[in-house]
Amino acid sequence: MKLRSYLCKRLLLSVFVLVGLSMVIFIISRVVPGDPARMALGPRAPQFAVDALRQEMHLDQPIAVQYYYWIKGVLVGDLGKSLTTRRAVADDVREFLPATLELALVSAVLVVLLSIFFGTLAAKYRDKWVDALIRVLAYTGVAVPSFVLAVLLLLLFGYIWPIIPVLGRLSAGIIPPPTITGLVTIDSLITGNFTAFWDALKHIIVPAAALAMGPLFQDARIVRTAMTDNMGKDYLALVTGYGIPSRVIMGKYLLKPSLIPAVSVMGLDIASLMSNAFLVEVIFNWPGISRYGMEAMLRKDLNAISAVIIIFGFIFVLVNILVDLVVAYLDPRIRLGGKS
Repeated sequence: MKLRSYLCKRLLLSVFVLVGLSMVIFIISRVVPGDPARMALGPRAPQFAVDALRQEMHLDQPIAVQYYYWIKGVLVGDLGKSLTTRRAVADDVREFLPATLELALVSAVLVVLLSIFFGTLAAKYRDKWVDALIRVLAYTGVAVPSFVLAVLLLLLFGYIWPIIPVLGRLSAGIIPPPTITGLVTIDSLITGNFTAFWDALKHIIVPAAALAMGPLFQDARIVRTAMTDNMGKDYLALVTGYGIPSRVIMGKYLLKPSLIPAVSVMGLDIASLMSNAFLVEVIFNWPGISRYGMEAMLRKDLNAISAVIIIFGFIFVLVNILVDLVVAYLDPRIRLGGKS
């Protein structure tokens, strides 16, 4: 099957996935106990004000009618009004989404580069102290939740050894760059504000490391296992017999096929970084959409909850499509949609 046909098929399926996700989360958010209008206005608000807000939000109508009005607005970019911030949810998304995207992108870079590095290192020195150390770090990274690592890193670099800023996106007194992409590091580079770029980069390292630590070492173990299994293949004995340097064998003939199983897991880990970032954002005072979504859930902010989950679902679907394309590139034998 041609690549274009495959992409069209995946995109069509993704539309059905997102529509189904929107229905599920819309229904769940409405059946959870509690009156959103009353929670938004407070317990002392007069009943007529609560009734007016419920009518404005169509909460006095059947859930099918509520979904119709909501999805009708979503299709034209109107995500409704947030009961938490009292602003349009679309404006909140534009403000908070870039911060989480920036955090997730830096974490993804750390996951990909360091997992491949540590996995290759463990495979090269298998059954030695380097392999044992990476194995211990892998078990620790998987067992310890990211928010626990975040607290430990906050204590380490915020109080015990304060060599790097750990709270917020920029230090006080640093002039932020004009908003172009919303990513402070990128906008700083575009505008030539290298002071803001360096400061923003220092601020994001520790939160990104806390978020990436778990999937990083888990993916490193997968890379190590795949490389160890491939070391016994006949083709490696052949290229070794030709006298090809071990560095070239390790990088070109061993690493590339070994990445195929790891890339699929990496894709899932990277896609889940944004949804897993809420506690890290709270701990490091990071103004992202994951933190915004958590606050919306606690206050039963229906429009904000639905918007955040739909965005996470869209990113998850998009990353999975990209992963399939990367796997096809790594293994030319794979024909997308073809017979195995």
